[in-house]
Amino acid sequence: MSGKDRIEIFPSRMAQTIMKARLKGAQTGRNLLKKKSDALTLRFRQILKKIIETKMLMGEVMREAAFSLAEAKFTAGDFSTTVIQNVNKAQVKIRAKKDNVAGVTLPVFEHYHEGTDSYELTGLARGGEQLAKLKRNYAKAVELLVELASLQSSFPGLNVPLLISSQSWMKESERSSTG
Repeated sequence: MSGKDRIEIFPSRMAQTIMKARLKGAQTGRNLLKKKSDALTLRFRQILKKIIETKMLMGEVMREAAFSLAEAKFTAGDFSTTVIQNVNKAQVKIRAKKDNVAGVTLPVFEHYHEGTDSYELTGLARGGEQLAKLKRNYAKAVELLVELASLQSSFPGLNVPLLISSQSWMKESERSSTG
């Protein structure tokens, strides 16, 4: 133990009481940092696991959506001009919220539907079933994209405080073990 780690103190009952209070405060602070680090680590791992699962599912959903687009174009012909002309307002919108994890605020995005479906009668003459399937598949793709965006934007916001609290906790752990 080096001399600079020692605290200059006069040996008395009052000094002993003060040092006991400082020790208790340091132990409480270390325990709080450990709890925060554990909570952040748990959430970090959950987000990482969910990102991996969502990305795997995203590949399948996008492949299915692209295939259903090809089916709909084959059956109903070129309907892109009809869709482009009828677009005036977005049906699916995104709402941003904040989530608090151990004092760290994370952005969370959620999608919601606003308004009615203006394309209900598109494909009524031919290819209506394929167009309905196309809508369902792309709606699921948008839902997964929003979820993935929410998870990936939370990831760096959680990574930095996790590293800081883990380093602080480790430094406190080293101090208490040497002293």
